[in-house]
Amino acid sequence: MKSDIQIAQETKLEEIEKIARFAKIDGQYLERYGNDKAKIDLSIMHKLQDNQNGKLILVTAISPTKAGEGKSTTTIGLADGLSRLNKMVIGCLREPSLGPVFGLKGGATGGGYAQVVPMEDINLHFTGDMHAITTANNLVSAVLDNSLYQGNPLNIDPTKVVWKRCLDCNDRTLRDITIAQNKETNGILRQDGFVITVATEIMAILCLSEDLHDFKEKVGNAIVAYTYDDKPVYIKDLGIQGALCIIMKEAIKPNLVQTLEHTPILIHGGPFANIAHGCNSIIATKMALKLSDYVVTEAGFGADLGAEKFMNIKCRSANIKPNAVVIVATIRALKMHGGINQDQLEEENIEALKKGIANLEKHIDSISRFKVPYCVSINKFKSDTNEELSTLMQWCSDKGIICVINESYAQGSQGSVKLAETVIKLCEKNSEFTYLYDVNQRVEDKILDIVQKIYGGAHVEYSQQAKQALETIYKHGWDALPICMAKTPSSFTDDSSIMGAPKDFTIHVSDLQVSLGAGFIVVKVGNILTMPGLPKDPAAIHMGVNENGKVYGIF
Repeated sequence: MKSDIQIAQETKLEEIEKIARFAKIDGQYLERYGNDKAKIDLSIMHKLQDNQNGKLILVTAISPTKAGEGKSTTTIGLADGLSRLNKMVIGCLREPSLGPVFGLKGGATGGGYAQVVPMEDINLHFTGDMHAITTANNLVSAVLDNSLYQGNPLNIDPTKVVWKRCLDCNDRTLRDITIAQNKETNGILRQDGFVITVATEIMAILCLSEDLHDFKEKVGNAIVAYTYDDKPVYIKDLGIQGALCIIMKEAIKPNLVQTLEHTPILIHGGPFANIAHGCNSIIATKMALKLSDYVVTEAGFGADLGAEKFMNIKCRSANIKPNAVVIVATIRALKMHGGINQDQLEEENIEALKKGIANLEKHIDSISRFKVPYCVSINKFKSDTNEELSTLMQWCSDKGIICVINESYAQGSQGSVKLAETVIKLCEKNSEFTYLYDVNQRVEDKILDIVQKIYGGAHVEYSQQAKQALETIYKHGWDALPICMAKTPSSFTDDSSIMGAPKDFTIHVSDLQVSLGAGFIVVKVGNILTMPGLPKDPAAIHMGVNENGKVYGIF
C-alpha cells in the first residue's frame, strides 16, 4: 500500500468554494487561503442561530501504544462513511502541533484512505493559527517583563511569575532557563521556562471561547504572576487584551478543508490531551452543529484523558452534549497491553489479546459513566488474524457491547459504512449525558473521582508544593472549577511503563495551577512535562522537499 503522503498528494482536491457550498456556507463568509483551504468568518453564526443542532459524535480510544490506535483515521473514515450514506456531515478535528510532526509521533491528519488534505499544509504552518497563539502568549511575557523592568508598577514578585513563554517545537533545553543575564539593560534577572504552544492557556482559551469578545474577556482573567503580598496579577492588569485580540482576530476563525473523499472538515485549535484539555474549539463544533445533521469529532489520547475532559470541561463550557461515543481499539495495541513487545505484533497471540482487553474494558466502564450510547470500533490492521478479530468481537458480544470492524484506512468510506450505520442507530437512542462530578465539590474530591472512576486507582498523594497550591486555590475562591489532569497518556497510572488496566494504585499530584482564563484547574501528575523533548532520531531528519517541490517524509 502507498504511503499516506503519496495517497494524499495523488488525490485531486476540490476547490474550497465547492466544499463550502456542500457544507451550506455562503461565499461571503469564506476567506480563502489558496485553492484548498479557507477560514470561515464568525458572523455566519448570526445567520445560523435558529438552525437546529445536528447530532454530536465523539471518537475516543484505548490507552495509546507504539502499535497505533488510529483515532483520527477512524474519525475521518466515519465522517466519510456517513457522507457515503448521504448524510450531511462535518468533521471537527484539532490542528496538529509542529512538536510531534518534527519529533516522534508524526502528523495528525489520519492515514491511508481516511485523511484530511492538504495534509502537508495542515501538519505544518497551515493558516498560521499556531504562530498567532505563540506570538500572543509571548507578547504577554514580553509586556510582563517590561513592566518589571520599568519600575514594576504592579508590584510583581519576580520569583512568583507563573506565565511561561512558549514555542511550538519540542525543545527540552528551554524547560528551565534564566532570562535577562549579563546586563542590567536586558531586564530583571529571573528564572523562567518555555512550554509547548499547545499546552498554553492561550490555546485553551481559544478553544473554549464563543467569539472574539468572549476571548478578550477570558484572556483578561488569566493569571500571570503574584505580587509581593501574594495578590494575583492578571493579563487585564497589563492592559494588553486589545493587542492580543488583534493578534488572534484571524486565528479565532475555524479552518475549512476536506477529506480525500471531499467531506467538509473544520480544523481549529490543537491542545494536547495529556497536558491540556485535548479538544478542538467550541466555535468550530458549534458552527458544525448548526450546519450539518452529524458532527464527528475526537478528543486526544485515550478516554481517560481526552474523553474525560471533553465531557467535563468542553461540554460543560459549551453547554453541549454528545449523542454517541465511538471507542477505538486495535488488536495490535491490545496485544501490547497484554504484555508482548512491539516486534512480536505480527504474530497471532490470543492469550496476550485476552489479557490486553482489560484496558478496553476499563475505558468502556469510564465512558458508560457519562450515560451516552457507545460502541467499540476495531481499527483493522493487515496483520490481524481472523481468530484475533473474532475473539475480540465475541468478548464484546458476551458483554452486550456493540462492536464493529472499521477498514477505512485501506478502503476509505466503503470500509466504514457499517460503523456509520451503527453510529446512526446510536444517535437515535436517548443520550442521558451526565457529568462525572459537580464543580462545586472540593478540589480533592473532584480529583479523587477522576482517579477512582476513570483511572481505576484508589488513592491520591499530594506533594508539599501541591498542598501549597491547594491553599492558594481555596484562599482566592478558585475551587469551583473543572479539573484538567496532566498525566502520561500511556498508562492509567502516573507511570508510563505500567500498561493494561492496573487497579487500586496511587496517583501522585506534584503541583496544581489555576488557568482562570480558560476556566479550569490543571493538576500535574507524576513527572509530566509541558515541554516535550526530541527523540534520538527525530522525524525532522527524514523530511524535505524534492526537486519538484513536493514534501516528503511526513508519514
